[in-house]
Formats: sequence, structure tokens, C-alpha cells
Amino acid sequence: MEEIAVHGTVADGYEPVRAEFAAVVAEEGGASGAQLAAFVRGRQVVDLWAGAEVTGTTLTGLHSSSKGAAGLVMALLIQDGALDIDRPVAHYWPRFAAAGKEHITVRDVLVHRSGIVGVDGGFTVAELADEQIIAERVAGQRPLFAPRTVHGYGGFVMYAILGQVVRAVTGSTVQELFERRIRAPYGLDVYLGLPADLDHRYLPILPWQASAEMEAAFAANSPNPYGVAGISYNLNARGFTAPDVMTLPNDPALRRLGQASAGGVGSARGLATMYAAAVTGIDGREPLLSLETIATISAVHSGGADLVRGDRAPYTLGFEAKSLLYPFLGAHAFGHTGSAGSDGFADPHRGLTYGYTRRRAAFAFNAPENARLAAVLHRAAIDADIPAAA
Repeated sequence: MEEIAVHGTVADGYEPVRAEFAAVVAEEGGASGAQLAAFVRGRQVVDLWAGAEVTGTTLTGLHSSSKGAAGLVMALLIQDGALDIDRPVAHYWPRFAAAGKEHITVRDVLVHRSGIVGVDGGFTVAELADEQIIAERVAGQRPLFAPRTVHGYGGFVMYAILGQVVRAVTGSTVQELFERRIRAPYGLDVYLGLPADLDHRYLPILPWQASAEMEAAFAANSPNPYGVAGISYNLNARGFTAPDVMTLPNDPALRRLGQASAGGVGSARGLATMYAAAVTGIDGREPLLSLETIATISAVHSGGADLVRGDRAPYTLGFEAKSLLYPFLGAHAFGHTGSAGSDGFADPHRGLTYGYTRRRAAFAFNAPENARLAAVLHRAAIDADIPAAA
């Protein structure tokens, strides 16, 4: 393996995390690069990066890790009492009632049980950049499965739907609320809409690299473009391929509009800080979320096989159930991964938060190094004798 220089710092006791990160980037090759950051009880304990052109402040596409940022907006609205998630979406957005969707609730959308995962004919890249256009297409779409019977990931459409609800309730967009209530107050390097003057910090996502054998295996097992999974990944759009999913954030319009399902931009440091602000507070400030809210949003709603993502996709209220993906985490752990390999989560039990980005897209929507890095980080937090919450 090529030896790659690792930059940044770790707190005393977290040296094994640096070693594991070095092994990961060596296996991946230094040309791609990655970032890793973590907090424990509001104190940053890991801040690492490696690879050509990558620094600690590099920004890249977050894909569905963006849903974690948007999920915190939804959590705040639930905490405020401003949103009744058991009301039908059509109560807030009447046009959504068309084509048999009148009984689908906000909760159904948050936990991927709505039956709406995409649209007939798919979306162009320009359409995927704009939630308003996605919403117009989704409004007339009939569910692909009976709502609340099973779950299937609404990869590109989730926040086009929820965004209409949020606008009706607050008069603001998800992006505006995230900026005003979460990003700006903490100076986070996570953006749902990257300002033009920060575009110079964005490094394009590189397409995945794989052996001929891996490519053949993926081709043999890739989703049917006209099946539920293919529609969710937009593979039913003419000329749209799985690698196109990975490089979507390289589209300037998508970055600028910051559609909340998959258009966010950020850094590992930004993701870890965002979750720390939410569950433990940072810089002496109170956490954004109360213990009651954390318990509400982290309860598992959808487990078992997802019609789109298979058996590795359990969901809480707007997030992935990280305790079922990483069993060493506490029961209330929540967060969201992105298809190119980014990940961010919070484990409120130990006050641990995690952020990871990689510049080269992970092969076939899977970045298994997150489980490795999170496990070593969790072990280090225990060995550092930081007490767990009661």
C-alpha cells in the first residue's frame, strides 16, 4: 500500500483513530483523499485529513448526508410544536392529495413509508437541482407501494415533499431555516446552498474506481432502472447512470440551490460539529435538541428490508438508525450517510459525534470504512475513560 501523509490532530488517547484513518486512505490511494472529525461531549478529539488537494477546510458534496442537516430542521420544528407529523401532507400541501396520496402523513415521508420514491420517466440533472420542480413532478405521482405497508428510500424526493410542508408551516424553506437556526449561529461548514464566494473551496467528487471484476459484479446486480430501486436512484431517466448519481454535487446549480435530499456541501469537521451542536452543545452553549426531542427522533420506525437499499437501511424519524448499522453505538444514535461515502452521526449516550467525507466516490454506493473508523473511535472514547451518560 502507498504511504499517504495524514494531517491534523487527535486528542490524547485517540492515536488509534489516526492509525486507522491512515490505513483507510492508504488502501483507497492518496489521489482521492478523505477527512475525518469527531467530538466527545462537545470537545473536538479528532480532526484529520489526507490526500492530494484536500485540507481540513475542503468542501465536497455530501449527497444524502444532507438529509441529516435537513432532519435537524425537522427536529427543531417538532420540538417547537410547530409541526404535527401525523397530519396528512395534503393538509399542508393540498396538491399532494392527487393520485391516491391523500392519507400519506408527514411521518410516513420522514420514515420512507410513503410509497413515493421517484417519478415516472425520472428527472434531468437540472430538475434534480431544484426542489420546486421535483415537487411539481411528485404532486401527480401515484405511490409505487401501499403507504405504511413496507419502506422504500425516497432518495431524491423526500425533501421536495417535506419542503412544501415546512414552507406552509413557517413561510421559510428548509434551507433558510437551516442557515438561520443551525449553520450561521455555529459557523458550520455544512451548507444547504453553497454561496458563490465559497465555491473555490469545493473539490469535485471523482468517479469511483473499481476492478473489472467488481464492475462486472455490479453490472450483474445493479438495479433494474424501472424497478422501485432504479426509480429511487433516478436510473429510469434517459441516459442517467449510477456513476451520474455520485457526481451530481459537481453540478453548480445543484450546489447553489442546495436541495435538501442530496445537494448539501460540507466537510467532515462541519458534520461532526453540527451533530455536536445538536446533542451536547459546543463552546459552552446548550444543545439544540432537548433529551425528549432526541428520544423522539431517534426511535426506530422502519427496520428490515428496504425495497430500495436492502437490509442496511433502518430509519428513525428523518435519520438512519445508526445503532442498528453500527451495533457498538447506543440505542439513540442517529445520523445519515451519503451515497458517495460521506457519513455523519451522533451517539447521545456517549456524547460522541462523527463526520467523514471522501473525495472519490465509494464503489457501488458503499463505503465500508465508516464502520471501521467509527468502531475504533468508539473504542478510543471508552478507553479515554470519558463517562457515558446515565
